[in-house]
Amino acid sequence: MKKDFILPDIGEGIVECEIVDWLVSEGDTITEDQPVCDVMTDKALVQIPAVHNGVVSKLYYAKGEIAKVHAPLFEMQIEGTANSSDAAPAAAVTAATGSEDFILPDIGEGIVECEIVDWLVKEGDDIAEDQPVCDVMTDKALVQIPAKYSGKVTKLYYAKGEIAKVHAPLFAMQHAGLESAPQASAVTATATAAPAKAACALQQKNDAVSANASSNGKALASPAVRRLARELSIDISKVPGSGDKGRVYKDDVRAFADGKVQSAPTQNASANLATHAVVAATTSGGSRTEPIKGIKAAMARQMVESVSTIPHFTYCEEIDLTELIALRAGLKDQYAKQGVKLTMMPFFIKALSLAINQFPIMNAKVNQDCTELTYFDDHNIGIAVDSKIGLLVPNIKGCQRKSIIDIANDLTRLTEQAREGRVSPADLKGGTISISNIGAIGGTVATPIINKPELAIVALGKVQTLPRFNAKGEVEARQLMQISWSGDHRVIDGGTIARFTNLWKQYLEQPSAMLVAMR
Repeated sequence: MKKDFILPDIGEGIVECEIVDWLVSEGDTITEDQPVCDVMTDKALVQIPAVHNGVVSKLYYAKGEIAKVHAPLFEMQIEGTANSSDAAPAAAVTAATGSEDFILPDIGEGIVECEIVDWLVKEGDDIAEDQPVCDVMTDKALVQIPAKYSGKVTKLYYAKGEIAKVHAPLFAMQHAGLESAPQASAVTATATAAPAKAACALQQKNDAVSANASSNGKALASPAVRRLARELSIDISKVPGSGDKGRVYKDDVRAFADGKVQSAPTQNASANLATHAVVAATTSGGSRTEPIKGIKAAMARQMVESVSTIPHFTYCEEIDLTELIALRAGLKDQYAKQGVKLTMMPFFIKALSLAINQFPIMNAKVNQDCTELTYFDDHNIGIAVDSKIGLLVPNIKGCQRKSIIDIANDLTRLTEQAREGRVSPADLKGGTISISNIGAIGGTVATPIINKPELAIVALGKVQTLPRFNAKGEVEARQLMQISWSGDHRVIDGGTIARFTNLWKQYLEQPSAMLVAMR
């Protein structure tokens, strides 16, 4: 089967690139992960690897020409599939039924595959334009895929829990108003019966590839996992996979390299394992092992990168919220009638933005080798949300231009979406400083990890009613909160974060000062 290789996202904001050099020629046999060409963006020279084994049948650009992201870069005959002439009858069958494949689109920068979390429709269901069809999980968020047209679902190409590829068919549907082609004549039926049978056989063969991957020596694994196996001189086909249908993850390869697991079982044993497999989990001897993937895997990588490259330091302070809590209590019901959910958080966010005006270093980022600082005009303040798919940190854009009510409305929208795991990629990008409200669950003091490339994050503890002396030396009950800052000690020193916190604290302890500063 001939298939176009679609040029993927190769950098944030990159829409085209120049072909610097082709490393293969038409007619060449290539292998998965083999470099195919060098391309130049306005930021870097990038090498594009193959994603399948096969033969290059066409190069769509000449050296020096400009290639478009998300457009075909080259065409290849995929190894182990029939040629294009054999595939023609399958296309005819599709045309005859009026069905069309829905191609899984780009669902986030750098995302090449996703897990089918749940199908919201079944084969044979009538669907409407923009109706949600399925939920898919990337390593960044839970995304809902809608239908492009009204019609009927004729085929779902993946089962729940399987891995779907970007730019590949996700499901097939028959457009509304299109009926199946009328019965063909006996002559036509006779003439097309064999090709149709061949097309069905080809489809069955393709469907069997993933189901029997471990039994025919072709492991189910991403290019990054295969690369790790090669670096460790391991035959990946011998590595038992812990994922769905025997999918191999990096941890599986490392465990195999350490001798903690034996070679993959025989074909019959593999079939039995596949029959009894539980998606993303295996049980043995009263224990359960789950692969870390999706949002949790992305968070793990981000946290390791942050603590291993940023020298963190923590600064704690106590804030008296008695006056602010009273102010919010007096406004809460009034704004609730207008549909505004006024919590304490919008006040924290706005006060933070006001303090940043005088301490712009808190709203900056440092380059990789710590030689340059970039200061941001917009205060895009992130809020860590404990969602059902893991920790998400959507951010409210341009807080310096927004009122407390505007921030409250944005906060409500983002937290509701985040808890369902449905935050748009745009809301997750571009944060400049973050707040973690750990006190909503419990706890007073924390040591939060910076959300790289930001320079600081603050954790809010729970509000406690505690005794304190007033100006007259009298003991009275006050509403107090402990806050814990983590800062990047390469560019933020203790004095800076202390002075910044004092200003933020002043706005929160004296709401009138915050209102005056808002002008």
